[in-house]
Amino acid sequence: MALETLSPDWEFDRLDDGSQKIHAEVQLKNYGKFLEEYTSQLKRIEDALDDSVGDVWDFSLDPIALKLLPYEQSSLLELIKTENKVLNKVITVYAALCCEIKKLKYEAETKFYNGLLFYGEGATDSSMMEGDCQIQMGRFVSFLQELSCFVTRCYEVVVNVVHQLAVLYTSNKNAPKIIETSGVHFQAMYEHLGELLAVLITLDEIIDNHATLKDHWTMYKRLLKSVHHNPSKFGIQEDKLKPFEKLLLKLECLLLDGMIFQACIEQQFDSVNGGVSVSKNSTFAEEFAHTLRTTFANIEAKLGEPSEIDQRDKYVGVCGLFVLHFQIFRTIDKKFYKSLLDVCKKVPAITLTANIIWFADNFLIQKIPAAAKLLDKKSIHTVKTQRENFLQQKAQSLTKDTQSYYVFVSSWMTKMESILSKEQRMNKFAEDLSNRCNVFIQGFLYAYSLSTMIKTTMNLYVSMQKPMTKTSVKALCRLVELLKAIEHMFYRRSMVVADSVTHITQHLQYQALHSISVAKKRVISDKKYSEQRLDVLSALVLAENTLHGPSTKQRRLIVSLALSVGTQMKTFKDEELIPLQLVLKKLDLISELTERVRAQCDCCFLYWHRAVFPIYLDDVYENAVDSARLHHLLDKLCKEIEKDLRLSVHTHLKLDDRNPFKVGMKDLAHFFFLNPIRFFNRFIDIKAYVTHYLDKTFYNLTTVALHDWATYSEMRNLATQRYGLSMTEAHLPSQTLEQGLDVLEIMRNIHVFVSRYLYNLNNQIFIERTSNNKHLNTINIRHIANSIRTHGTGIMNTTVNFTYQFLRKKFYIFSQFMYDEHIKSRLIKDIRFFREVKDQNDHKYPFERADKFNRGIRKLGITPDGQSYLDQFRQLISQIGNAMGYVRMIRSGGLHCCSSAIRFVPDLEDIVNFEELVKEEGLSEETQKAARQLDSVLSDLTRNFAEGTEYFKMLVDVFAPEFRSPKNMHLRNFYIIVPPLTLNFVEHSISCKEKLNKKNKSGAAFTDDGFAMGVAYILKLLDQYQEFDSLHWFQSVREKYVKEIRAVAQQQNVQSTNQDEKLLQTMNLTHKRLEVCLQEFELLYFSLSSARIFFRADKTAAEENQEKKEKEEESVKASNGDLPNSTPADPVVK
Repeated sequence: MALETLSPDWEFDRLDDGSQKIHAEVQLKNYGKFLEEYTSQLKRIEDALDDSVGDVWDFSLDPIALKLLPYEQSSLLELIKTENKVLNKVITVYAALCCEIKKLKYEAETKFYNGLLFYGEGATDSSMMEGDCQIQMGRFVSFLQELSCFVTRCYEVVVNVVHQLAVLYTSNKNAPKIIETSGVHFQAMYEHLGELLAVLITLDEIIDNHATLKDHWTMYKRLLKSVHHNPSKFGIQEDKLKPFEKLLLKLECLLLDGMIFQACIEQQFDSVNGGVSVSKNSTFAEEFAHTLRTTFANIEAKLGEPSEIDQRDKYVGVCGLFVLHFQIFRTIDKKFYKSLLDVCKKVPAITLTANIIWFADNFLIQKIPAAAKLLDKKSIHTVKTQRENFLQQKAQSLTKDTQSYYVFVSSWMTKMESILSKEQRMNKFAEDLSNRCNVFIQGFLYAYSLSTMIKTTMNLYVSMQKPMTKTSVKALCRLVELLKAIEHMFYRRSMVVADSVTHITQHLQYQALHSISVAKKRVISDKKYSEQRLDVLSALVLAENTLHGPSTKQRRLIVSLALSVGTQMKTFKDEELIPLQLVLKKLDLISELTERVRAQCDCCFLYWHRAVFPIYLDDVYENAVDSARLHHLLDKLCKEIEKDLRLSVHTHLKLDDRNPFKVGMKDLAHFFFLNPIRFFNRFIDIKAYVTHYLDKTFYNLTTVALHDWATYSEMRNLATQRYGLSMTEAHLPSQTLEQGLDVLEIMRNIHVFVSRYLYNLNNQIFIERTSNNKHLNTINIRHIANSIRTHGTGIMNTTVNFTYQFLRKKFYIFSQFMYDEHIKSRLIKDIRFFREVKDQNDHKYPFERADKFNRGIRKLGITPDGQSYLDQFRQLISQIGNAMGYVRMIRSGGLHCCSSAIRFVPDLEDIVNFEELVKEEGLSEETQKAARQLDSVLSDLTRNFAEGTEYFKMLVDVFAPEFRSPKNMHLRNFYIIVPPLTLNFVEHSISCKEKLNKKNKSGAAFTDDGFAMGVAYILKLLDQYQEFDSLHWFQSVREKYVKEIRAVAQQQNVQSTNQDEKLLQTMNLTHKRLEVCLQEFELLYFSLSSARIFFRADKTAAEENQEKKEKEEESVKASNGDLPNSTPADPVVK
């Protein structure tokens, strides 16, 4: 039932509530918002890429590349459409065959060549286990099977091409004529057929040159024989084995016997059952020979010339076609044969692919032995000598050629840059385009000739097993650089090239169309219509139609085939035809420009000549001027940079002569200006690689020897200054070259340290007592400061804590000694004696009494090394004093370290609060945290620097209560043992100093202020400074020695008159000894006085306690100062 349309009366107005408008506005707003976001996003990307955005493309970094090759979307049947159905069919068949051949060639180049070439690569003989060869070949059989299918397909195509041509050019009068072929020469068909034959020749050559493949095949066949004898052992059914063996045999016959090409040309071309006759077809034979001669004439003219494009490859095809012609028709043109051979003088060898080189003379003589017999042996021999001469001449001229090409390519690149940088002038657009076209083609021609020269020379050297000189290697590698430079030039300017190529192809198509339309008009104007003239017209129309469109391979092929028909009957004048052919050649080149440039600049063949790289890289490295030439020479560079940095840092040492005027100079910094290099799917950044190497080396070596940190820091800074490397800080605890013993080490072994080292009070330095080395170690404030900087200030308190533990143990021994009955009784006796005689002795402790104690104690016994108890007690006090000296040094070192750290703070009185400043600026939470941390560090440093810690006071306060308690009353006798102790110390000190002048310096020393420190410390702990001072001991000693010195001086005066020499000498010695003793006592007195200052010797314990109480009361008053006067305030409402 049909729907009835409503009458207009029934249509009512739609209710417009405005919702659609609102909806549209919302969508528009969203779209606007999206565009804004997208624009800002693009802007961000552009800003991030910044410098790298531009017309210049980087070869190794760009993720996007332009493919300029146009692809045909239409089928051949759609493209070849004219009203002449017969011509359509002919052109379609030939075009389809040519496309098939191109596909087969592409498949061979991309799949089969490399598959065969790289078989067995990567595994060395040493790494191959037994049976690996057979496994490898077993896996390869499927590939060989694919290759056999491919070869069979090639054979079918060759037969089909020959048949299609033979049918067209038939000599059979009875057979119907398809089209008039009297002036028609399908040269493109023969060229394509030649390309296919060249593929088969290449496969033959690859297999023939592959010794590994043949060896593995033989081993595999032997393995199969073993399996055949015992199939059950290998788990294989016998009925499956025979077909497999047959298959292998078939593969061997087809592929591995070097008969791929031979089998192709020996096929049965004449159809059985009265089909196509080929061998008896004289017209086809003539056409074949004529086209061969024409093609060869075109090729020969260009071979070896600067304008050569692909003539060498075509020459291989011509040789293949010549052999095919001979095989089919069994006739030989001796003159043509000789011409083919003569080419070998100009072109001694042709590289088929990678390292496979082909000699035309060998091929022609081998494939047509009958013709070879007609030639004299001399001419054959001449070709071989010519080859060797070519190689010798090439070796001599290589350097010169390199220089010439260097100039050519450089000037071409300059021209390319200038042409592409110029704005295109609209009034001279065609002229600009033809200029660009010529420059592009010139670049390609340079690439072709460079590539040919490199491949031919290198492969000839290998093939003829001639050694290559170092100069030749360097020259060839420079040529490779030039080749890559051309490729990079095209790539860098990809955008401009892409833009130009489309315009140039259109311009060339226009020129071709113009020529064709002129010829077409001429044909139309001639009213004598014939089939032949109609064919010509149809062919020209087809060519015209096909040129209206993209310049794809298929279209250009159709134009070529159509013009083969269209140029007969003198449609074009000679002066028109040659320019047209030139335009079409240019169109071919420009349409496939990038692909052709890439193919010529592909240096994969260098894989087969990789032995030359080390020589070349060494040369590049030695002359580090053109660093951009370098690609993979990293380790050597790393070592050289490291060496340079080391030698520069250690210039103070006596090193080899580094005068650049004498030994020369290499600036390795060039290498670090290179962009990262792409190597397959990896990027190699030379700068990053060397930086990482140096970072790693410096870090590892610093961990091994922490004291070398300064040297490596210096080397890091030098690497940044000299080479622009961004080095990483090691962040290891840094030590200095004068670190000395580490604080941690001393702390852990303080008992060893205080016994092995001697303290010097005035210089604040510790000196090793004895050493097995020729030198003694010293430790001073700077060492301690450096050590504290390494480990942090926290170590100071720990060190003092360890010292406290050590002192506890030592005071226990001290107490035991003082408690000993022999000692205690003597000391009590001495105290009683002093009280009795002090009024008579002018309150001075008698020297004789102390001397008597010192001597008397020896009677109690001595150690095996001749030390009395008093000697040991003196050593104990010295060790306690050394420990206190060490604590003093720790404090000084800490202050030294703080002052070094705080020197960067401009004003200690006015340190800004960073946290507040950061908060004011409203910066992030992390920044505020960092500022808080900085404030904390600064306040710590300031506090430590201003106050320092009174470690002495702490160590006095901690031990004093115990020392002064009634239960340790025996310690109160200590002050009376000090005089004999000082006597003992002076004797010991004089003996040590005297040993300094002796040959055997064992036990020699010039300072031991630890004793004075120890005595001062213990007297403070016992609060006995007053008791000791009451002895007036040092005055007593001074008086005694002064008195004795005077007496000796008087005797000397008396004896000098008596002239008794011996007695005089004795007296002089006595006088000297007394002076030395007095001097030592004076020194001890000064040291003790200095040491007492540290422990505030001017105040007794009672006075100190009183002072402490007063201070506490004052502080309490200060804190409560305002309270009595304050009145309770009214509550304030906030």
